[in-house]
Amino acid sequence: MNHPELDMAAVTARLEALRDDLLEQSADSRDARETVMLDQTAVGRLSRMDALQGQAMARAEEERRRLALTRIASALARIARGEYGVCIACGEWIAARRLEGDPVALKCIDCAE
Repeated sequence: MNHPELDMAAVTARLEALRDDLLEQSADSRDARETVMLDQTAVGRLSRMDALQGQAMARAEEERRRLALTRIASALARIARGEYGVCIACGEWIAARRLEGDPVALKCIDCAE
């Protein structure tokens, strides 16, 4: 049984909206993650270093998005199985306020510490 204090349709809609937003951000940042050109006649050394740093930051952001997408998919799967809101450590209900703040939380506040 999913968390009795939460509206699962609203939680599902929120998770799907978060997922869609992350997928859109990923598509929008695709160019920033592409390989930086090595032609130093077209781009100066410092500009290339800035481009490499920007690329590294964009790749790190993409990795964070992938992790968030995995956590969202896991939360949606827990909803489908009827297990949403149950702490994976102790088996008790996660506080509804905690799930409202972080809908992908896996542990209650006591077990998360």
